[in-house]
Amino acid sequence: MRKLTVFNFVSLNGYFKGLNGDISWAKRGDEEENKFAIENAKKQHLLLFGRITYQMMAGFWPSPMALQHNPVMAAEINKAEKIVFSRTLDKADWGPTTIIKNNMIEEVRKLKQQPGKDMTVLGSGSIITQLANTGLIDEYSLSIHPVAIGDGTSLLKGIVGRLNLELVSTQAFKSGVITLNYRVAHD
Repeated sequence: MRKLTVFNFVSLNGYFKGLNGDISWAKRGDEEENKFAIENAKKQHLLLFGRITYQMMAGFWPSPMALQHNPVMAAEINKAEKIVFSRTLDKADWGPTTIIKNNMIEEVRKLKQQPGKDMTVLGSGSIITQLANTGLIDEYSLSIHPVAIGDGTSLLKGIVGRLNLELVSTQAFKSGVITLNYRVAHD
């Protein structure tokens, strides 16, 4: 069975995006963090996105700027197989990408049962909440940035009930970013 992991940046006060979708506070820049990101990208997970995150990433990673400043990461993420969940998107040019328009929960259940690569949701807060509410997420990898922002959207906004997690590992970076890896605790 495939594993489903979430990877997201979070501010100290629990937001994954600020007002109007601002993520400028989540800066990744030093060599140590870049190496960590590339190692994770090389694991060849199937990447899952909501439309907004997909379009933002598709607007950056294939660009000349990304290819110039971070060619290894750009190559890894550009070649990764992707799924975007969207009722409105008709075309996805950042290949290889599949668009799933309906029945996201059922489609993810099916994907988890099939053989293949593990899956990672990047960004996509409302997708994360929906998948968390149905118990489909196995692990959460959260990069906590040493910044508090005035207002925004909490990572699990709208979660129903309680989500118990067990800490699996941590990674502290010189920049002050700490990545916490949790798995869902099954009582």
